[in-house]
Amino acid sequence: MAKGGIIGVDVGGTFTDLVMLDPDTGGIRMAKTATTLDNQAFGVLNAIAEAGVDPSAVDLIVHGTTTTTNAVLERKLAKTGLITTAGFRDILELGRRTRPQAYGMKGVFRPIIPRDLRLEVPERMDASGAVVTQLDEDAVRQAAKALVGLGCEALVIHFLHAYANPEHERRAAEIAAEVWPNSYITMGHALLSETREFERGVTAAVNASVQPILEVYIARLRKELADKGYAGDVLVMNGNGGMVSSRMVASAAAKTVMSGPASGVMAAAYTGRRAGEVNLLTYDMGGTSTDVALIRGGNPPVSNEIEIEYAMPIHVPMVDVRTVGAGGGSIASVNAAGLLEVGPESAGAEPGPICYGRGGKRPTISDANLLLGRLNPERLNSVEGGISRAAVEDIFRRDLGEPLGVDGIEAAEAVIRVANAKMAGAIRMVSLSLGADPRDFALFAFGGAGPLHAAALARELGVPRVLIPARPGITNALGCIVADLRHDFVQTINQPLDMLDIEKLHGIFEQQVRAGTDALARESISIRDIQKEFSVEMQFKGQSHVVRVPLDDGTPSREQLRSRFETEYWARFKVELAEISAVVVNINCSVIGKRDPVDLSGLIDPAGRLEEAVPVGTRSVIFDGIAHETPVYRRDTLPADVSLSGPAVIEQLDCTTLVPPGDRVEGAADGNLLIHIGAGS
Repeated sequence: MAKGGIIGVDVGGTFTDLVMLDPDTGGIRMAKTATTLDNQAFGVLNAIAEAGVDPSAVDLIVHGTTTTTNAVLERKLAKTGLITTAGFRDILELGRRTRPQAYGMKGVFRPIIPRDLRLEVPERMDASGAVVTQLDEDAVRQAAKALVGLGCEALVIHFLHAYANPEHERRAAEIAAEVWPNSYITMGHALLSETREFERGVTAAVNASVQPILEVYIARLRKELADKGYAGDVLVMNGNGGMVSSRMVASAAAKTVMSGPASGVMAAAYTGRRAGEVNLLTYDMGGTSTDVALIRGGNPPVSNEIEIEYAMPIHVPMVDVRTVGAGGGSIASVNAAGLLEVGPESAGAEPGPICYGRGGKRPTISDANLLLGRLNPERLNSVEGGISRAAVEDIFRRDLGEPLGVDGIEAAEAVIRVANAKMAGAIRMVSLSLGADPRDFALFAFGGAGPLHAAALARELGVPRVLIPARPGITNALGCIVADLRHDFVQTINQPLDMLDIEKLHGIFEQQVRAGTDALARESISIRDIQKEFSVEMQFKGQSHVVRVPLDDGTPSREQLRSRFETEYWARFKVELAEISAVVVNINCSVIGKRDPVDLSGLIDPAGRLEEAVPVGTRSVIFDGIAHETPVYRRDTLPADVSLSGPAVIEQLDCTTLVPPGDRVEGAADGNLLIHIGAGS
């Protein structure tokens, strides 16, 4: 293969997906292998080998990893210590005085850093940045030595008002560095310069505790690739939908949390813009979970208000993705109350669903789809010999049907209905909570299992169209290829709009732009343009929530800020509060290095297309309790202008698309499919 290939590789909870693009010829190579959870680098190398790619013929590898996300969610973290302002060691544990379940009386919460590793030192700034108590440098030195003695690998310096004046944090970090055995020292203000000390502290704690893990993993991956002949850089996806050089990524490791879901949303936005669908609800159903997001005007929303689990706010900019525990491998069971539950527990890659034949014994969503005729047992990612459909049905009848008083097939239908209800709820949450009506959007369905459920979800939500990309099962890997370089900055100012120093606001934007362009210059990747995005987060005085207000440039007037805020507030809440003063809380700037566009037309080889749609067979598929003899098509052979009425099953390497009775599917740009709900003949 010609020099200049680009690889996008995404590591999910179940599968590792790879796309290789040759920009000169438009040629595509793809692979899907099992994720190697003990060392994700092996899964990446396995995918490269399966795709038949010579690493020495590759110019660039872009990598989306779940290393940091899994470490946080599973609490497999580096031992980390905290040095903080006297009297505030318990901030990370007290949080916001909420509960894991709002109306529950019990729950479990474990702070990232346990209390015995949180030490206090005398120092204090006030909220304006004026020194109230001088930093006790000897106390800092002794605290750092004590934490080293307790076996801490990483350190957080987190002072109460460092966002207003970071001098004490900087000096404390200098002192700690004298005795700390490595470079894993995180200053809270350097990662997140906002007022709220709980959110800022948790973000810094996450960063420090995953930093050693990410750096070791990236170093191992780079070495393994170099040993195979790869000489280029490895770019790592961030949760904001951009990417950064692997040489720099560990310094802000928290920004890689949720990078996998973000890459899928970036691919959806890119594909949607090319297809003329700029308003999308993205729906990514993989083997372990389902991620949903909302895209308006072709631009994915980025938020600094993401909480990835209870009391785990990571307030660095991330694509606003919501997750539910319903994936193809999600386990179905009947609880003590006799109710059917689906997820969040997953069969994962090992042993996987029952139908994979790798030792799985518990019913999953994938098994239910198999029993209903929606999946082809001969095309599953299973071991040789697999397991019979009758054996899967027996397990459904025994574990689910008997407790529920139904047979195995009816139990499988119930599993699909419950799973669809959970996923529809997540889509409603992300759309309605942002003031959007799902009926005004198209559903962008991807992931290995998304297109199987998409039409049913669209009907449930009143969404008129479903856009299925050319390669749904490897869309996250494709997002790695199409993503741009991106650096986001947040600065708290927290001033009433009427008292705001507008020149100071303009100066902060200017500093943020300079920092972003400097960061882009340090990266080794060529870009064709630099794009800047400006916004502020505002609220009415006395409120706790903020509203993001997009701006045209970095020099807004006071009147423009007021008008834009009132417009955005009305769009979100349909309320006017003209009698209450507005407050500017945070100043945000994104500096984006735009890469050359990627041609997606080769994702399906045009040479393999037939002049008309010819089914390769039929299969009995159950819809709403009724069996339909359903034609089965190979997607790679469908004509570009295909038009079919449901029911239909469309199979390809990385997923299966289901078109229910009453719907119609048509070909779209770049090999995409568009399902029109309720438009079948």
